[in-house]
Amino acid sequence: MKNSSSPNEAIGPSATLADSVTEVLREKIRSGEFAVGDRLPSEAALSQRFSVSRTVVREAVSRLKADGLVATHQGKGTLILEASQLARFHIDAEDGSVQAVLRVMELRLGLEAEVAALAAERRTMAQNADIQRALLAIDQAVAAGRNGVDEDVSFHNAVASATGNPLYTALLDFLRQFLREAVTLGRTSEPGFGEITRQLRDEHRAVAEAIARQDVEAARSAARHHINNVVARIRGADVGSWSDASREVARRLAKSEEDVLKHSLEGRR
Repeated sequence: MKNSSSPNEAIGPSATLADSVTEVLREKIRSGEFAVGDRLPSEAALSQRFSVSRTVVREAVSRLKADGLVATHQGKGTLILEASQLARFHIDAEDGSVQAVLRVMELRLGLEAEVAALAAERRTMAQNADIQRALLAIDQAVAAGRNGVDEDVSFHNAVASATGNPLYTALLDFLRQFLREAVTLGRTSEPGFGEITRQLRDEHRAVAEAIARQDVEAARSAARHHINNVVARIRGADVGSWSDASREVARRLAKSEEDVLKHSLEGRR
């Protein structure tokens, strides 16, 4: 592996820091700088190298796992894998409209409802604590003046982890880039919904409370209610008044997976 200890490596502008780190790591794997069989630098080393948090690094590595580019082996760390020739799932749409967003949300509806139900049935005390912390983190982010998008996605990922089924987690890892854009649109493109923050908080809390008391049907219903409400808010948005950032969100959602990996989100507010 070449230059594996380079400090403070620059990363380019992108929708999120995780996007940027993921792209840099993908390129290093494609170029052979990180060769097949090499061990990926540690989480701490990558965090220092890119001047980002370990949470960002963890998300980037999870995306590489979802792509089949790396795998973690006990006692060996995270190893670079040989490129797979298997066909990859695509999310492909032909236009950059609100309909592209809604197609992703329809896919998310069935997934999130079942994930919440399984989390309620199977969650451990520790996993429940993770979910409740993730819920609190959304409020803290909003109170600090941030949009809460990263924390929102983390909440849904904590719920997925509580299913105990790594396939749900892997699928959400793949969808995360699209889910993030849908969450962004749902949080930033609704000038007619002044109560959006309260609505989202109440919806998330209903999911978390159902999981906490292990009420399977209530968790499923709360998750469906949440996603349906997000869809309704997006449908009710004045598309003509979307910000440039929201238009770009819709454009990215309409792109195929390969295009999303190649292009960064521009004009982020």
